[in-house]
Amino acid sequence: MTTSKILAISGSLRADSHNTQLLRAAQKFNPGGLDIEIYEGLRDIPAYDLDLDTPEVRPAAVEALRRRVTEADGVLIATPEFNYSIPGVLKNAIDWLSTDWTRAEGVPLRRKPTAILGAGPGAFGTVRAQLALRQIFVCVDADVVVKPEVHVFKSYERFDDAGNLVDEATIELLQDLLGALKGKIDAA
Repeated sequence: MTTSKILAISGSLRADSHNTQLLRAAQKFNPGGLDIEIYEGLRDIPAYDLDLDTPEVRPAAVEALRRRVTEADGVLIATPEFNYSIPGVLKNAIDWLSTDWTRAEGVPLRRKPTAILGAGPGAFGTVRAQLALRQIFVCVDADVVVKPEVHVFKSYERFDDAGNLVDEATIELLQDLLGALKGKIDAA
């Protein structure tokens, strides 16, 4: 079995975010065949600026993120839900990852195998945020895993005080999602 390189991105900047903890759980409960690296530079990505979106003037943090997504076999995104949608910092990063104005470098997210999940404190978890993210990925032409959907509702009940995912049903869904992502990568 070949190992696939996954870049995992949390849409939350909070240190104790359940979404970042969900990505750590993905590392811990990895069903095998995936090397999951958590991206920690979202805070460093500047606001999208078309005037800076060329290889010659693109900010270093953006260039590094584009390179890491391009080099990864797949992407795993955990999104919180803000105002029925995804956080602005996550949308901003996706904007930087969805362009190629030179028509020479390629779009990092185009046809990239991608899985999404999310954790939230409410009764709906991140259902609406994930729907918004799926709509964005239609435009970007990412190759998104459709099933299973992992909506961790009442997330405060699913993690212990140390931030460990302890809910068995969620762990099983997470492993199924990772397996589906691996399958999509292997089929590409």
